[in-house]
Amino acid sequence: MSRDRSLDIAVTGIAARFPGAPDLAEWWDAVLAGQVLTRRYERAELIDAGVDPRLVDDPDHVPVHGHLADADRFENALFRVSPREAEMMDPQHRLMLETAWAALEDAGCAPRSADLPTTAVFATASSSGYLRSMVASGRLDPLTLEDALHGTEPDFMASLISYKLGLTGPAIAVQTACSSSLVAVHLAVQALLNGDCDQALVVGAGIAHPQHGHLHVAGGIHSATGDCRPFDADADGVVSGSGVAAVVLRRLTDTEEEPGPDPYGVLLGTAVNNDGSAKAGYYAPSVDGQESVIRAAVTAADVPADSIGYLEAHATGTRVGDPIEWAAASAAYAGLGAPSGSIAVGALKATTGHLDNAAGVASLIKTLLVVKEGVIPPVAGFRRLNPLLDTEGSPLYVPDRPVEWTSSGPRRAGVSSFGVGGTNAHVIVEQPPVRPPRPVREPREAGELLLLSAQDDAALDRAAARLAAHLGRGTSAPALGDVAGTLVRRAALPARLAVTARDTAEAVERLRAGRQGSVRGTAAGAPAPVVLLFPGQGAQRPGMALPFRAALPGFGAALEECLAVFPEDIADEVRAALLDTGFPAERLAATSLAQPALFAVEYAAVRALRALGIGPVALAGHSLGEITAIAVAGGLELAEAARLVVARGRAMADCPPGAMAALECDPATALALAEESGCALELAAHNAPESCVLAGARDEVERFLARIGDRVHARPLRTSHAFHSALIEPALPALAAAAEGLAPLRTTLPIAVNRTGGILPAGSTPAARDYVDQARGTVRFADALAALARRHPGAVAVEVGPGRALSAMAAAAGLTPVPLSPDRTERPAEEVLTALGTLWTLGQPLSTGALCAHGEPVHLPGYPFAGPRWTAPEAAARPAAPRPDEAAVLADVAAETADERPVPPADPAQVLAGLWADLLGHTELTDDSDFFALGGDSLLTTHLARRIKLELGVKVPIREMFLARTLGSQREIVRGLLAERDTVSVS
Repeated sequence: MSRDRSLDIAVTGIAARFPGAPDLAEWWDAVLAGQVLTRRYERAELIDAGVDPRLVDDPDHVPVHGHLADADRFENALFRVSPREAEMMDPQHRLMLETAWAALEDAGCAPRSADLPTTAVFATASSSGYLRSMVASGRLDPLTLEDALHGTEPDFMASLISYKLGLTGPAIAVQTACSSSLVAVHLAVQALLNGDCDQALVVGAGIAHPQHGHLHVAGGIHSATGDCRPFDADADGVVSGSGVAAVVLRRLTDTEEEPGPDPYGVLLGTAVNNDGSAKAGYYAPSVDGQESVIRAAVTAADVPADSIGYLEAHATGTRVGDPIEWAAASAAYAGLGAPSGSIAVGALKATTGHLDNAAGVASLIKTLLVVKEGVIPPVAGFRRLNPLLDTEGSPLYVPDRPVEWTSSGPRRAGVSSFGVGGTNAHVIVEQPPVRPPRPVREPREAGELLLLSAQDDAALDRAAARLAAHLGRGTSAPALGDVAGTLVRRAALPARLAVTARDTAEAVERLRAGRQGSVRGTAAGAPAPVVLLFPGQGAQRPGMALPFRAALPGFGAALEECLAVFPEDIADEVRAALLDTGFPAERLAATSLAQPALFAVEYAAVRALRALGIGPVALAGHSLGEITAIAVAGGLELAEAARLVVARGRAMADCPPGAMAALECDPATALALAEESGCALELAAHNAPESCVLAGARDEVERFLARIGDRVHARPLRTSHAFHSALIEPALPALAAAAEGLAPLRTTLPIAVNRTGGILPAGSTPAARDYVDQARGTVRFADALAALARRHPGAVAVEVGPGRALSAMAAAAGLTPVPLSPDRTERPAEEVLTALGTLWTLGQPLSTGALCAHGEPVHLPGYPFAGPRWTAPEAAARPAAPRPDEAAVLADVAAETADERPVPPADPAQVLAGLWADLLGHTELTDDSDFFALGGDSLLTTHLARRIKLELGVKVPIREMFLARTLGSQREIVRGLLAERDTVSVS
């Protein structure tokens, strides 16, 4: 009879920082190897860390600890925490934020995402040595003490995680001493089963401040030797360690309905109890309580005890605790039917030391890896069994070497955690369910787009290096499509990198070297406005729609919709020209075919871009491209625009042949050269300040180019006609007739107009005559781009069509160009995908899911945390040097005292800037600095108001300061209040 799995809970994400290893992979290798990761400190290290020399030199002090490297680092900017707030936060709270972020990422969730499932937080941390250091310094005034309490007390840690990560489920602090985090797992499971949340995050921290070791007391629980040897004959006590760990939980049934990364394992049953008073003392453990909680967990799991092959024990390594735990576990599992010698015992404390409030989740993570990988690690440092342990009939044994775990059924294990005071917890864990193989997908022609982001460029470099190392593992690396689909499920941060690759090896190379196919950008603040540019005739090439169809989602359907409105006698030929690279280029160069083909590909590309989230603020088209712009702006229905383009192309095709030449000079110079050479040429286009085009009869253009030599760089254009010259005038009557039959509509977007170089505002209705004038008149594209740049400074100009000619013109006008299909390499589809990645790196609101989410989420390296080091002056080992602003104030005061001159009235601007620096930790301030963008909040606003009253003697309205936000605005409020006070005092 099969179990009811409706109550099973999947572990979908894990993250941890453990002593002695830089990441979980290396930590797991050390666990399998039976390594001890605690360390013995040198005296100088401890003194530098701020440990009292009297304690260091005490003969009973044991300088051994599971040292957590870089425990003082914190990526405060990522969490929008000001420098001063970062200083005041307990390192436990800081690293809990980072580890919670990493666990959610590992579970395929983006912190702060609007579509996160309802996520509860159950958090725990050890008592704050950091707070004790600050209090002991005697430097905390009442307001600073309040800030310190908010950053260190356990009441605030769970809600802080929810606030900073955008989580909306219950946020609950759990405090049961050593068993806290495994009790938190039990509570999280209950919250999921009760429907209080759809996802639960459990995070626990135990970080000493300072990290140093312990004082051995005879008869106490701490080791005299500094070796933690659970269940060993030489066990003499526990060694402490520092660490932080987190898991993400979901109902197993939900993970089957909404696929995410493969679970690490499944929680089958959990139980919590308390020993009560039936024990020798408050601090003493109880056999009955521990046995009872194990039985309850196995019963809740509804599995036979003989299916359990591993027990991760609480394992203090003490002479009293080990025998009690051994007896309780033996009685519970034997009583439930586990055979003798069938359950291997693990003891994480032997490896890392006791991680205090983080110990339970840390043990759970270890157990998840044991059942997942099918290898039982040895107990680190174990030599021979404690003779006080009763082994007769016991299901337990202690492995002294790695053991392959073979089992006829799913691998199952138990995890124990017991707290001072008798709160006990036990969890039954099963290996992850076997999932069907992931479908093998054909590589996409355009490749895969990998989108990475971080808070700053240094973190982005680390992220790229870590991902490259992960993908470079060979056969165990995930499929590239799954990598792409996972990365877009993460938070989109300001520093960005987009990498296009066809296979894993290429991805690794480009991630490491930033080679062709990769692009970086910064997306800080609101995205820049986007203007779309549409090229005219001359940009066409056979098969030019293929790159868009391969890389731009939605393009293929939009193109077919567009082709469907063309006359039947041309639609098939346009389709062939667009989708066949072997189509004759000379045939596509014909005006009657080139113009409809360009219009179709540009219009379809815009439709696809808009569906991806690119919303332009203005449009500009070069010659023919202006008709595309009008249609995109809603000035023409698609069918009418297509009819006009076909008529325009046919009419111009019937004109006398001609030629055109591009010159790198201004129009006046070009026309003067034409007059000097005696050639009858006209100015067809002014494209950039030093770029223009002359047009005329073919022999006139050839003679002109021969006569000017190298005086100006010039080149002939590949055109069949002299567009925008007198030679095109025979086409105008037919074009006018076609335009008269149009049903013009009001435009919804501004359009930069070729004929005038100005901007046609939204809501305008193009007249029929406009289409005739724009075909004959000079293309004043340089003026049009300049007008766009003035109206939208810093805009991103996307060239929607084949080629990159307009992008160079846009750059000359001061816009940021992004050619969508520049045709620079032999992989044009990849170029389109790279261009889309470029838009994302620039902060454009691209629907990355549509581009990348065809893959399935997998576990990938998380955010590469390595933030600045933060220690509050109040908690520093030695008195901290004053901040620059404080030093200046002290120097001024000293000078004034020495001269015995009266102190002048305080400058409110300097006072306010100093208070901002003190409260926020930022010293580089301008009038536009935003209090809340720098990490301020409503509580700090009240502190600011109180400090202003103390410094300047005026009471400022909290609400006004809250709304003012900037330093300059707040300064004016304060000056106004001071002026009002002084006026009243004079009168």
